[in-house]
Amino acid sequence: MVTNIIRKVIEKHLVPRESFIYGFADLTNLVDQNYGEHHFGISIGRKLDSRIVNGVMHGPTLIYYNHYRNINDELTDLVNNIVTDLRLVGVSAIPTETTVTTEKLDTEYADTLRTKLSHKMVATRSGLGWIGKSDLPISKEFGPSLRLATILTNYPLEGDKSPVESSRCGSCKICMDRCPAGAISGISWDISLDRDEFFDAFKCREQ
Repeated sequence: MVTNIIRKVIEKHLVPRESFIYGFADLTNLVDQNYGEHHFGISIGRKLDSRIVNGVMHGPTLIYYNHYRNINDELTDLVNNIVTDLRLVGVSAIPTETTVTTEKLDTEYADTLRTKLSHKMVATRSGLGWIGKSDLPISKEFGPSLRLATILTNYPLEGDKSPVESSRCGSCKICMDRCPAGAISGISWDISLDRDEFFDAFKCREQ
């Protein structure tokens, strides 16, 4: 079965395995038409070092910045290597940008602070977790200490988890109370909400 072959290819690269989660999503009508028939997603979550994340109190620290960059570089290499191996077994796949540069945020994405593909959207459709009040992805396994990457394919993948369509944060507002930018409204995410209705990305970036 092709899905099992895809799983084996992915898991070969997830080392150490306990630092990763992944899932599959049907993204029909949810991705840009430029991706053609590649409207099935592979979402990969990489655990961040919780000690470093917990050390962020009033804004990103240098230690966090370096860790963030290292994990992004690792995920970029990971996605490219998985795509190479998928193509070797006959599966058409497209790597996507793990993150965007400051230059692109200041130019190409300056008006909206939105990228062409939302890794968080793919992750929620894959059942990996939900979007927190701080607009961060949150998973049961890693909490908010998580970075995401996405691979698109035209193979009709069937995930083993149902899509997550609403927040599981409940009444918790710790992120809102501690946000130095005041960017978090406290409204809980669900798939009917636009990001700007619960989180101000421009306040966050300005801070």
